[in-house]
Order: sequence, then structure tokens, then C-alpha cells
Amino acid sequence: MFGSLGAPEILVIFVVALVVFGTSKLPEFGKSLGEAIRGFKKAINDSDKTPIDDSQSRVKTEETTKP
Repeated sequence: MFGSLGAPEILVIFVVALVVFGTSKLPEFGKSLGEAIRGFKKAINDSDKTPIDDSQSRVKTEETTKP
């Protein structure tokens, strides 16, 4: 899941984050990180449902509105 990071490396990262952010800010940081990841995943999934290039529909709309 974390590539080449093993358990000792993840533990060191967690301890450093705990020292830097403190025990009161770490849950808030985790919550905001989770919301950001969730929003990113939602944006990726929604982009599959919406057309990326709607230039064809613009051309058709402009053709029908011309006098």
C-alpha cells in the first residue's frame, strides 16, 4: 500500500507527526486529510460521468441560433 515504506518507517513518520502537530491537532489533521482524499476521489469519479470536450454541442447550439 505504501510502496517501499515498511512498518518502522511508517512508525517514525507517525511519531514525527505526533511531535510536530501535537496530540490535539493530529485528529483534526487526519480528518481534513480524509476529507481532501474523499473529495479528490469524488472529483475523479464525477469526471468520468461528465463530458470533457463539449465543443461539438457548442457548434450545434451556435448553428441552431443563427438567423
